[in-house]
Amino acid sequence: MSVHRRTPLPGVQRLARALALTAAATSALGLTVGGAAAAPLSPADPPSRSEVKQQVDQLYEEAERASEKYNAAQEQQKRLQAEAGSLQDQVAAGQEELNRMRGDLAAVAAAQYRSQGLDPTLRLMLDQDPAGYLTGARSLEQATVRQGDSLRELAERQRRLDERRHEAGAKLAELEQARQQLAAAKEDVHERLARAQRLLNGLAPAERARMVADDAREARQRATRGTDRIDLGDQPPSSDRAAAALAAAISKIGSPYVYGSTGPRTFDCSGLMYWSWRQAGVTLPRTSQAQASAGRRVSLADARPGDLVIFYNDRHHVGMYAGGGVVVHAPYPGARVRYESVGAMPVNTVVRV
Repeated sequence: MSVHRRTPLPGVQRLARALALTAAATSALGLTVGGAAAAPLSPADPPSRSEVKQQVDQLYEEAERASEKYNAAQEQQKRLQAEAGSLQDQVAAGQEELNRMRGDLAAVAAAQYRSQGLDPTLRLMLDQDPAGYLTGARSLEQATVRQGDSLRELAERQRRLDERRHEAGAKLAELEQARQQLAAAKEDVHERLARAQRLLNGLAPAERARMVADDAREARQRATRGTDRIDLGDQPPSSDRAAAALAAAISKIGSPYVYGSTGPRTFDCSGLMYWSWRQAGVTLPRTSQAQASAGRRVSLADARPGDLVIFYNDRHHVGMYAGGGVVVHAPYPGARVRYESVGAMPVNTVVRV
């Protein structure tokens, strides 16, 4: 695997990340978590734009990491719900079969008790149809053998049923833990976004207004649906499906970033990849970490349009290679789907689906 690493976002791009949050403050941010962030600035010393930019950049990156943890916990919860439901269905069906077998065995046992109430020799002497009695006795002996087999089967079914009950109980406990992890990850995202918003609110009104204006101008430059301002080159996609996935991703340029979202109107980074490839008939894993193993790894130098580009050491961000050293991606909370230089973030892995 070829790993391409660059320095973090250049000054202008990092400033754009800080700008984007103010524009989105009324829509997605209202939230609170306990994660490490830069120390708050003193109220007596209003933060400068550069200080806000630095801290907001850090909080955005932390929020995106938390978003992918949220996605992973959400996928785990769905899987556990399906598995627990299947186990509970198996337990119910097993109990029903067990009850039926017990009923059959009870009827056989009662018949045996009634038939063996007299000594067999005396029964033969008193029976008006000795031949019929002997036939019945042989049948009874065979039934007794079958009853023993049935008892052993009953015990084995009971053992398996108890195992399923134990598995179902363990799965439900695991599901509850996944729900708690999901809630914690969601709260983590909210807290970091709220901290970023408080930092922006600490700017003077005029300074904040200039940031909003700069951000709007930057957004117009980046969020273009055409390629008139971006040279994507003429390298063909690796397959027809990759071409369809890339076309789908490009069609969503300008859509807002919303954590945990897979479209069709809003997306997080891995959600955009998931939705785009679904339009091409391929179901990817949900998280950026899992998408890093969704296909064959290639070097960045050999990247083709439609390939997935996974960023950062912990693989918490993903975009789609569009050609010409450019990716299309959902950048971070408060921003919109856009084109970006592949060198704007440290590349970890390139995957061809």
